[in-house]
Parts: sequence; C-alpha cells; structure tokens
Amino acid sequence: MSTLLLITSAPTSIYAWHALGLARALHAKKQDFRVFFYQDGVSVANNLQWVPDDQCHLMNEWQTLAIRLPVCVSAALSRGISDEENAQRHQISQYNLASGFELVGLGELADAIQSTQRLIQF
Repeated sequence: MSTLLLITSAPTSIYAWHALGLARALHAKKQDFRVFFYQDGVSVANNLQWVPDDQCHLMNEWQTLAIRLPVCVSAALSRGISDEENAQRHQISQYNLASGFELVGLGELADAIQSTQRLIQF
C-alpha cells in the first residue's frame, strides 16, 4: 500500500515529529511512501533555522532518510524560503533551501494524491 505523508505542521509542532517517525518506520519496513511539505510544513526546509545543541534538528533528521523531499514552491517563497533558481527569478538576494529538499509545484501534490492509496496529513 502506498502512502503519502502531507506535512503541513511547523517544525516546532509535535505533529511534524510524528510525521518523521512514521516516515522512518515506513522506510525501515521498505514500504512505498512519499512525502510532501506544504503550508507551515515547508519551514522544515529552511537552512537558516537555529536549533539549540541539546535538541534534535528536524531538518537534519529528514535529510538522513535519504529520500526525495519535495517542498511546495509557493508556500516556501511566501515564508522566505528559496532555492538559488527562484532567488534569481524573483530578485531575492539570498537563498536558503536546505540540501536534499527541492521546490516543486502543486501539480506534484495532485499527482501524488491521485497515485496513492493512503494520505496522512500532519
């Protein structure tokens, strides 16, 4: 059964951490799943977020899974997150999309929803 994890919660939310936990479990069991970061969930891809040394960094934890990490481009840009290409296109002086994450359009979310058997939103 394929699963889509739609992460809409901010990185400070316990729900964002639950999404990571489920992704780890699905990955360990080699089950088919995809993720999509949308709304406040895109903030996990912000490379400029500071996390105290005594706490886990959600961005780093997602990166260690070594899976595809698509992020809604519109939601990201509206929250100050950009990759190099979009920074140039929109005359933004810096870019801060974390390594391993990629900005994509909502068409990709629509395709993922259509091709999955189970959708879980966090």
